[in-house]
Amino acid sequence: MSHVGVGPRAVMRSVAFLTAGVLAVPALAGCTSEDPSGKPLAEQDVAAAARARIADGGTLRWAVDSVPDTLNAFQSDADATTTRVAQAVLPSMYRMDETGSPVRNPDYLESAEVVDTEPKQVVVYKLNQQAVWSDGREIGAADFAAQWRALSGKDSAYWTARNAGYDRIQKIERGANDLEVKVTFSRPYADWKALFSPLYPKDVMGTPDAFNDGARRSLKVTAGPFAVKKVDTKSDQVVLTGNPRWWGEPAKLDKIVLRAVPRDERVSELVAGELDLAEIDPETADEVTLAGAPRDPATGTPLMGPEGSPAPGPQGRSAAEALRSWAVANGSDEDAAEEEILAREERREAAAKERRRQKALSGFEVRKSLEPAYTQLALNGSDGPLADERVRRAVARALDREKLAEAVLKPLGLPAEPVGSHLALSGQPAYADGSGALGQQNAKEARALLADAGWVSGGPVKKSDEGEKAAGAEKDEKGDKGDKGDKADKADQDEKKSDGDDGTYIVGEDNKNGGSGDGGNDDAKDDAKDDAKDDAKDDAKDDADRESGEQLSSGKNTAQGGAPGAYAPKGTAAPAGSAAAPLAKDGKALTLRFVLPSGPGSEALRTVADRITDMLKEIGIGTEITKVPDESYFKDHIAAGDYDLALYSWPASAFPATDARPIYAKPVPAADGSLNVAQNYTRVGTDQVDQLFDRAMTTLDQKEARDLLRKADSRIWAAAGSIPLYQRPQLTVARENLANAGAFGFETPVYEDMGYLKKGAQGSRPSAPAGSSASPSASSSPSSSSEPSSGS
Repeated sequence: MSHVGVGPRAVMRSVAFLTAGVLAVPALAGCTSEDPSGKPLAEQDVAAAARARIADGGTLRWAVDSVPDTLNAFQSDADATTTRVAQAVLPSMYRMDETGSPVRNPDYLESAEVVDTEPKQVVVYKLNQQAVWSDGREIGAADFAAQWRALSGKDSAYWTARNAGYDRIQKIERGANDLEVKVTFSRPYADWKALFSPLYPKDVMGTPDAFNDGARRSLKVTAGPFAVKKVDTKSDQVVLTGNPRWWGEPAKLDKIVLRAVPRDERVSELVAGELDLAEIDPETADEVTLAGAPRDPATGTPLMGPEGSPAPGPQGRSAAEALRSWAVANGSDEDAAEEEILAREERREAAAKERRRQKALSGFEVRKSLEPAYTQLALNGSDGPLADERVRRAVARALDREKLAEAVLKPLGLPAEPVGSHLALSGQPAYADGSGALGQQNAKEARALLADAGWVSGGPVKKSDEGEKAAGAEKDEKGDKGDKGDKADKADQDEKKSDGDDGTYIVGEDNKNGGSGDGGNDDAKDDAKDDAKDDAKDDAKDDADRESGEQLSSGKNTAQGGAPGAYAPKGTAAPAGSAAAPLAKDGKALTLRFVLPSGPGSEALRTVADRITDMLKEIGIGTEITKVPDESYFKDHIAAGDYDLALYSWPASAFPATDARPIYAKPVPAADGSLNVAQNYTRVGTDQVDQLFDRAMTTLDQKEARDLLRKADSRIWAAAGSIPLYQRPQLTVARENLANAGAFGFETPVYEDMGYLKKGAQGSRPSAPAGSSASPSASSSPSSSSEPSSGS
């Protein structure tokens, strides 16, 4: 799956909120004096350098995932490379800054402001008087109007991915002069800064034929520092060259070549000298780091390995192994000696090849930051056990999100903090940690939620050929060897969540039933609740006994899990990682199908999935891991709803009221009887969340909009359909003398400033985060709607 970056909103969010008075949302952090949005967790890492220190000329060969099927960012098959091209060759009225906030782009826009709100919202854009298309025509109202008509949704002949925002425009007209564009809205629109970025010429937007086909493989008219020279599908590359009519700072590079290179082949292309910049996986980052490490003058081998660990000796062997090899090669056993001599020669050849490889990589360095995207655990709430909100909340409260973030980010030397919002990332204005609406990780409370939903330990499990078994009688090896038959036919699942009131759970209201679709009878529910209460009383008594060191008169130890004559002394910790007995209800074990991509770039996701499996096992939930091909992961499983649990990523947006609404909107029935889920692939939503989004989208008061979005986020947390885990790592490898390119973080790349440093000049690198274990080459230098991604 493609990685997601900051880019045009059509690429960012095309395809991968009103509070009920009786249901109080916890007080938001915004009510305190401290700004809850915080700061970005990581700076961009691009070897920043002033233009005066950059040489003129040169070619940047930049690895991308694919040659785009279209250069029109507003079509459904646009991808991340479409974003890259659009950023380099087309106007954008606004670009993203280091906090992921929109800032005016002075190359195109002198000013833009709301001049009226009554009776209609009116925005006046004053354009840069030097801004012209590559054919010499001024950028003006005709281009704005053509894009509005194409994206308004009123003409179905235009094959658009979406029309959010443009459908709220009533008219566009020339202002006081040719440099002014006056936009009048039919309805208030808070995210008006999201519009016209990118802006296409009227030649592309003017007619349906031009829109649908005219900008798929070429862009004849552009207005950026670069222009599209060719899209070469045979050599899998897009070639960008300088735009001679560009009025801004001239591009330092002569050419940018975007080459489609599979991620598992990029290190070979780097070694061969065919690439200058590429996103990479952690393994490649380790290899590049090792290649740049200090070396032993005698052997040429690195003195230190990745993460500062001692490097192996010559030929990757320890001193003891080398001594043994010498002894065998010079020993009396001629056959063994001959075999060892041949092996030593093969090792010498391999070592020489490895030295050449490391020498080729020593001219590169790893640049790293955090992507403007987060990885989540998605819980499919359409049917099965997860249709019950209590089961979803139990899953969520079993997770130690901090440990999951550390598993992915700490080895990379990046800040390992869990993401606290569905709608923004730390440092963005709308960010606030809303996870308190769900509650912190607590296995005991998670088990109580499951008991309240009717899932009990040791209950009978129906077997078609073996009769009944207790749920706790089967061995569960990380969920892979559970009862697969229990999940074979989702049509047999009778646990449907009913539509009553909002049913949203807020922490502190655990006594409120969170759904009515558990499929069990009332007696079973009451028994389960009584069992949970009895367990709680027993646990409290056991705790008191352990605290006092007392035993029953029979001599039995009263500690939980104790047995006569076999108990640990006071203060002894319970065995780590002990799992609860599997749970069952109505003859079915509680086993969830966990679908994961199987490709080489998804190792981090599989590591996270293993840890989640262990955490769920501790509360009695089994999992069945299903690995599927990358190409079918999203289309055939996530979008189709063929999963219980899944891991995928959503990009952050500067305009969450507009861009996040389709992701969390309550699914509605379509005319043909199917369910229209938009981009809400968890199928979990509420009317209240939708209303809060709608209100945030229409208010022009930025503070009010932020407060509404934070309330909406608390509601999304409480519904437990999506659990944000961590901000995705962004690892790139770049030539050491390449400046202003690398791990961009939130910021939109400035293509005209990219280039190669003059001899003796150095770029500025961010310092390593406090407490991180950054690798030497990563920090030793001086100081875009897309489909959800399955990457780490």
